[in-house]
Amino acid sequence: MSNPAGNGAFGAAGTDRSLGQLVASATTELSALVHDEIALAKAELRQDVKRGAMGGAALSIAGVFALFSLPVLSFAAAYGIHNLGLGLAWSFLIVGGAYLVLAALAALLAVSKFKKVKPPERSIASAKRSAAVLGNAKPHPRGAGAPALPVKGEAEVVARSSA
Repeated sequence: MSNPAGNGAFGAAGTDRSLGQLVASATTELSALVHDEIALAKAELRQDVKRGAMGGAALSIAGVFALFSLPVLSFAAAYGIHNLGLGLAWSFLIVGGAYLVLAALAALLAVSKFKKVKPPERSIASAKRSAAVLGNAKPHPRGAGAPALPVKGEAEVVARSSA
């Protein structure tokens, strides 16, 4: 809001904006701050969910490879005990070992993706800064002629007496 007198937001006497306008402006700015912080938190969480999904997919692939290796290794062990020599069983062992190597690689990928998931640090820091600013805000001192706010008990008495 520009002031033709050039004295900042308030005029020479500080009466350019009424109390209602100041409250409305503060409410609007506080609402915008809350909306911006929620949007920031959503963006950070969306990124972490994507990382978690990638880690979960890699872990699922590792599980599938490990599951595929079980029957192969079982057949290899059975043929190996039966033959007690090089032959068909060794080929089953090589295939089963390859599946286990792939499962180990996918599990390592999943662990590295899960380690990158972290809390929304920027949103937490921003919320703490906002809370500190709002916590340091001092209420406007009331004049001697200003009406006092009713005490909790008085409000109930007024509500009962007017009913």
